[in-house]
Amino acid sequence: MNSFTRSIELLQRALDVNSLRYQVTANNMANSEVPNFKRSVVNFESELKRAFDSEKTALEGFQLTRTDSRHFSLNNVQDWRSVEPRRVLDYTTTAKANGNNVDAEAEAMNVLKIQLQYQLLTQLESFEFAQIRTAIRK
Repeated sequence: MNSFTRSIELLQRALDVNSLRYQVTANNMANSEVPNFKRSVVNFESELKRAFDSEKTALEGFQLTRTDSRHFSLNNVQDWRSVEPRRVLDYTTTAKANGNNVDAEAEAMNVLKIQLQYQLLTQLESFEFAQIRTAIRK
């Protein structure tokens, strides 16, 4: 896979995850006064990093020859395209007397952060395609 394709696929995944984060944060804000509601967050980057690290380790690591499918594999490579974002509930904290742990101001700031990240990602994707257009013209 060439670097352009990989970059575009990563940017598309990041845009999808950002969209999911926006939905989760909007749900948190909508339920900020519901008793015993627990806020959710989206976990993606740490799992993606683990997949990239597994690829790197497999390339640099010690290689064993497997003569039988029942033999253990030393380096299990996780394909980064198989990594999916996960919604994680925060059960450990309680911010209000009614058992709710959503801070509406923090969630509003999170929405702004998500919007800025989305704009940045779309600009990065536009830049990638601009480089290809430049290369085709010359």
